[in-house]
Amino acid sequence: MGPIATKTHGEFMTATPFVDSYLAYLLARASHLLSSQFHGQLAAAGVQVPTWRVLSSLYDRDGLTVGALAELVLLKQPTLSKAIDRMIKEGLVARAPSEDDRRQVRVVITPKGRTLVRDLIAQALSHEEEILKGYSADEKKLLKTMLQTLISRLSSPVAAPRQK
Repeated sequence: MGPIATKTHGEFMTATPFVDSYLAYLLARASHLLSSQFHGQLAAAGVQVPTWRVLSSLYDRDGLTVGALAELVLLKQPTLSKAIDRMIKEGLVARAPSEDDRRQVRVVITPKGRTLVRDLIAQALSHEEEILKGYSADEKKLLKTMLQTLISRLSSPVAAPRQK
């Protein structure tokens, strides 16, 4: 495949529309389409998206600080704190003191939360399999590996832009 864009007299001339080859747009669009489909399944189960994100993040790495959890679930801490308060009232999670640092509080999943998310994870995996059914096992592994590497690189302190 030839170059996507060439610069001519200060303007870009492209063979395809810019967003059709722009990585940030492609990732956002794919995420939106994939998530929208699964969020419909969550709604049918009566589960809000933040609840899904929290429970699925805690399922196999229980006992996270609110800060660490906020980073994983892609929510700001104040928004996450409100969601956690609601989830505590529903019996899905609890706050527990940290064993390492008494000043820290960790969020832990309850048996009720674990039961709820177990079924949702099965649905999520089934949805993922349906989305990726046209790809080989190697292609699926490569896609996930590349995304994990990109996330890791972008999450490193060196990659973070400095605030002026």
